[in-house]
Amino acid sequence: MRLVTWNVNSLRSRIDRVEALLARHDVDVLALQETKAKEEQLPLMGLQAAGYEVAAAGTNQWNGVAIISRVGLDDVQVGFDGMPGWGEPEAPESRAIGATCGGVRVWSLYVPNGRKPDDPHYVYKLAWLSALRTAAASWLDVPAVMVGDWNVCPTDDDVFDVKQFAKSTHVTPPEREAFAAFADDGWREVTRAHDPGYTYWDYYRQRFERDRGLKIDFAYASPSLAERVTGAFVDRDERDPAQGAGSPSDHAPVVVDLAD
Repeated sequence: MRLVTWNVNSLRSRIDRVEALLARHDVDVLALQETKAKEEQLPLMGLQAAGYEVAAAGTNQWNGVAIISRVGLDDVQVGFDGMPGWGEPEAPESRAIGATCGGVRVWSLYVPNGRKPDDPHYVYKLAWLSALRTAAASWLDVPAVMVGDWNVCPTDDDVFDVKQFAKSTHVTPPEREAFAAFADDGWREVTRAHDPGYTYWDYYRQRFERDRGLKIDFAYASPSLAERVTGAFVDRDERDPAQGAGSPSDHAPVVVDLAD
């Protein structure tokens, strides 16, 4: 099985790129984040014509997650048990969707950004990760994978200049500890060993061209599924403005291959 995770930064704007990606990499399951649309607004006809099923969750022009699969799409769950909400009044955001695809429980996750360490959104981010950890404990005993945009740089090597982020989110000890806690529980991050490269480059000042990026897109697999991983890589060409039609997302897709 070939599984891909990608923060697409608007599915409506990049549907042509999504369809091309599926064909180019012969993808079985694609987990998307930041789709930025309600389900009924998504352009799905081309995907469905190509043999893919789609499960999506979206409430407005922000956030949004989806799973696109040609190997089955069962037991769809929007949000996880205990997932905190945001706003006044507090409401759940479209940041998590799970489905069983080809016998694998796949979760597409868009972890809150946090904005700034002194912002209420940062508290929300840590609470969200804590709640995810609690919910994920019940998924460890089955073939399962949590993929997506985690908005955390777990090590200094995952940011182009850690000094520039000294007062920013993504690199603070509490965020890194929250990310590492999943490994403490038995989850295994399965992409870094195969490709330690960045997955995100801001559009600002030609960050991609100068390779000034962040590694924030990951795949945490349960023990039984981690044993099936045969390879992984970051598709940097998809982030390259010189490649493909139209503007790229600021994230590159991350491809994970699983033995049957």
